Amino acid sequence: MSEPVSALPGFRNEGMISVVEAGPCGMITMRGDLTLPALAKAMTDVMKADIPAQRRITHCDHGRVAWMSPDELLLITDYGAVPGIIGDLQSAIGDAFVSLADVSDARAVFRLSGPQVCDVLAKICPVDFAAFEVGEIRRTRAAQVAAALLRDAEHAFTLVCFRSVAQYMGDLLATVSAPGGEVGLYRG
Repeated sequence: MSEPVSALPGFRNEGMISVVEAGPCGMITMRGDLTLPALAKAMTDVMKADIPAQRRITHCDHGRVAWMSPDELLLITDYGAVPGIIGDLQSAIGDAFVSLADVSDARAVFRLSGPQVCDVLAKICPVDFAAFEVGEIRRTRAAQVAAALLRDAEHAFTLVCFRSVAQYMGDLLATVSAPGGEVGLYRG
């Protein structure tokens, strides 16, 4: 079996913030009725997590579970754990209509950190960062690219985008995090 290769191996940029490509990351999209008792039980039994509330992230034994829409969750875990988790979830869900898809190789993941991270992201994302709490997720645009932002800590975000635009996203983040042009809107 070949080793997984992330979208931009070793990408790192230090500017007003630190931008690092996260490397191979396991991701499972789960689609279905999030109110199904079988789905809630499977999440508890397999992931050791509750279904997160709207726009929230739940931490669990296997990683994180993010609410993506009224009928979609994103499970973020170790790359190698994905096949086993999918199998365990399928067994636990039984006959309930729930779709599970390994989207690990379709995504690029960037870790963004630094005291000016909200200022930098505000240049490219139409998001109210003053109201964006730790433990929340937002689906948005980063310039011309669909992206998901997970707020990991006061000065840290995870950005997920499609793998096909990883180079564009890396270049974009490097450009907008270059010194100069800071607006100072989101100091806390």
